[in-house]
Parts: sequence; structure tokens; C-alpha cells
Amino acid sequence: MKKVLCIVFGCGLLLGTAVRVEAGDPTAEEIVRKANRIAYYQGKDGRARVEMTVTDAQGRARQRVMSILRLDIGDDAEQKYYVYFHRPTDVKGMAYIVWKHPGLDDDRWLYLPALDLVRRIAASDKRSSFAGTNFLYEDISGRGLALDTHELAGGDDKTYEIKNTPKDKGTVEFSYYVTRINKDSFVPVMAEYYDKNGKLYRRMEAVETKEIQGYLTITKMKATDLNASSSTIAIFDNVEYDIGLEEDVFSERYLRKPPFQWIKD
Repeated sequence: MKKVLCIVFGCGLLLGTAVRVEAGDPTAEEIVRKANRIAYYQGKDGRARVEMTVTDAQGRARQRVMSILRLDIGDDAEQKYYVYFHRPTDVKGMAYIVWKHPGLDDDRWLYLPALDLVRRIAASDKRSSFAGTNFLYEDISGRGLALDTHELAGGDDKTYEIKNTPKDKGTVEFSYYVTRINKDSFVPVMAEYYDKNGKLYRRMEAVETKEIQGYLTITKMKATDLNASSSTIAIFDNVEYDIGLEEDVFSERYLRKPPFQWIKD
């Protein structure tokens, strides 16, 4: 379900150079919209088994294993996501729901089984770590395209390079991020994030892609915190599209009572 994660990527630009735009080339907005659809909107719905391996600066590794469900609502880019954690034992039973509203703040809830507590995740927390990994809450369902301005900043024979600048810089920790997008498939290849001082501090990469049910799908990703020298590899397995999910699965009551008919343990 090609999910994942805020993956409208890029790297290595000469941002100060002029960019030659050939007749017939798509605009930056068109490129980003196509990449976003490839990354988050394949099929009407989907599911995947995801294994994340977090490696810290000392080389110590720990894992997170989860199932992710996704449903598109109509044709207006509304989506719903459900994440259920299988392992390790300290997060088993934890569940996370996102109601994605393009152009508006998403609704997000997290269930903590140890406390039997459902917690609403504030919009200000969407750029925080997802379950102790190098991915962020916002990465799971994707960053809204309307939140940034998009500029064609470079490229080569194989990729477009897009500079993305937040419209409200007070709500994010980065000053801009640069994405590299494949020209033929519009698969997002890499994203690099720069802090308020212009220093590169975070990188996301699409490591592997496969065609599944006719959809080109990212099946392996890597997120790296360059300041902390830590990284997370996410592998997407058992990916399926158009499985007939019902919207009720994404309601708050399923945080405590997981829809196991759709989740493979």
C-alpha cells in the first residue's frame, strides 16, 4: 500500500542555479501531485505488513512490527488510516488512526493499551517521532501538499528536483526540504530536510520498489536522523490493494477492539 511516508523526496541540488524548463514539461505543482498520488493513493484501499528496524548511533537495533490499513474516501483526496502494532511486547496492541483532510489539519488518535487510554494527537505533535522510530506521525499518511510552496529547482535525465518551502514556518522544524522524483514513474526517490540554519539534518529514501497488482509500490524505505546518527529501515510486506475495506474499520471504537479480520498477526 505504498504508503508510506511523507515521501515526496529529493537531494543534492544547486538551488542557486537557473532551471531550464522545456516545452511540455510538467510544472512543479503537477509533479508533486503525481508523486503524492503514487506514494499514497494507489488503488481504492490497501493493507501492508510493516517491519521497522531502528538502529542507533552505537549500532543497537530494535524492531517495530505493525499492520497498516488505508481507505480512500470518495474522489476528494480524503483518506483514513489504521495502524496496529504486533511487536515488541511493550507496544503490542497499540493502535493509531488518522483521518486525513487535505487542506485542513488531520484528525489523529493513539490508543495506549498499558493505560487503556485513547489520546488525541494534536496538530502540533504531527512532526514528532512515530513510535520511537525515525519516521514521524506525519510521514504515515503524508504531508498535505497545500502546506508548502513547490519550486522546480533542478534535475537530470532521470529525476525532477523540487524545493518545498512551508507556508507557515512556525509549525515545522525545517526551513525547507528538497525532493527527487523519477521522471518516468513519478515515484518519489529521496527527500532531504534542512533546518533553520540551512543545515541538512534528515533524509528519507525509497530503497526498493515493486509492481504489485499493477501498482508500482515502494516496498522498502529508510529514514535517517543525521544529527543523532540513527536510522530506521521500513520493509512493506504482504501488500494488497482493493481488498474491500469498510469505513467503519477506521472508527475510534476499533482502537480498543482491533479489526483482526483485516489484520494478519
